[in-house]
Amino acid sequence: MAARVEHLVTSGTFSLDGGTWDVDNNVWIVGDDEECVVIDAPHDAAAILDQVNGRTVRAILLTHAHDDHIRAVGDLFDAVGAPIYLHEGDRELWDRVFPELSPDQWIRDGDTIDVAGVTLTALHTPGHSPGSVCYLLPEAGTVFTGDTLFQGGPGATGRSYSDFPTIIESIRSRLLTLPPETIARTGHGDSTTIGDEAPHLEEWIQRGH
Repeated sequence: MAARVEHLVTSGTFSLDGGTWDVDNNVWIVGDDEECVVIDAPHDAAAILDQVNGRTVRAILLTHAHDDHIRAVGDLFDAVGAPIYLHEGDRELWDRVFPELSPDQWIRDGDTIDVAGVTLTALHTPGHSPGSVCYLLPEAGTVFTGDTLFQGGPGATGRSYSDFPTIIESIRSRLLTLPPETIARTGHGDSTTIGDEAPHLEEWIQRGH
């Protein structure tokens, strides 16, 4: 596989429901020396552009529209001109940040994006937000889970637009069905594997988060 997965961390804030928190966000870049896609655009467009390093950006793929994941997408788009992909379920969250703009493409479950000889497939995984999407990259044995699944459990569901039973069903039916060796590259924090997380599903259900 000529394509590779690159990792960048940017820092800023997340705001919702009247609160603001400091957060570190993962940015994932999939591509080769000529072209790439960027998964999420948090906080710092300049840092993302440094990592892109002049390559052609084929798409900006958003896992969801919480402000910490999309705040830099306008500046990133202005710099690279790549289409912005988002699930329409997160339109209301998007509009809170970019009320005068729209993503270029409403991504749907099963849509595919080709780059550098590999194919990413969108998996609609609502729960953390209505339009949360994970991106599966079988050639690399990985899935980019955004804030749907982390090392240690599901993404947060205690704020507006989120629902715990929904995220549990998304994880159960869309993620834990993947091969256990699949690497889950998350929106925050360390990566994990499907095999490491799957045995804990009932624990998460019992604790309720």
